[in-house]
Amino acid sequence: MSNLLGKTRLAYSRVWHHVDLERDRRTLGRLASSIAVTLMGKHKPIYDPANDCGDYVVVTNCNLLNVSGNKLKNKVYRKHTQRPGGLKELTMERLAAKRGFGEILRRAVSGMLPKNKLRQARLSRLRTFEGSVHPYSKNIIKYWAETGIIEDSQKDKAT
Repeated sequence: MSNLLGKTRLAYSRVWHHVDLERDRRTLGRLASSIAVTLMGKHKPIYDPANDCGDYVVVTNCNLLNVSGNKLKNKVYRKHTQRPGGLKELTMERLAAKRGFGEILRRAVSGMLPKNKLRQARLSRLRTFEGSVHPYSKNIIKYWAETGIIEDSQKDKAT
């Protein structure tokens, strides 16, 4: 006999989380791993690797991304066109100048997601913005503190 422990459809609902890099000064890898956990839905009690039950994550102020060491100049992103001599290399500094720091965060999170059919769907729920202005301010329910712990929005605290 099984017990019903609540309405599971509420657990499957997607919540919008906001990460402001002006307040959150974690390094790239630590930030990307916590975002990947949220995109996969591992923070929910109904997590299943075969189901996509993750939440949306909006990251603002990506231009303030904290990178440790000398990675801006030394880290190299490589891809190959499968043609002879087709190795393309970009340093982190050139990638940031070309596509912004949001692309660097997106690639770091992509590397921490499982390599399966759900990867692109999960990555599409990550929204990155260089400034503090974004069009999803009405959707956001949870705000992240510096520790990575999710806080309720100010609207929920007032009511």
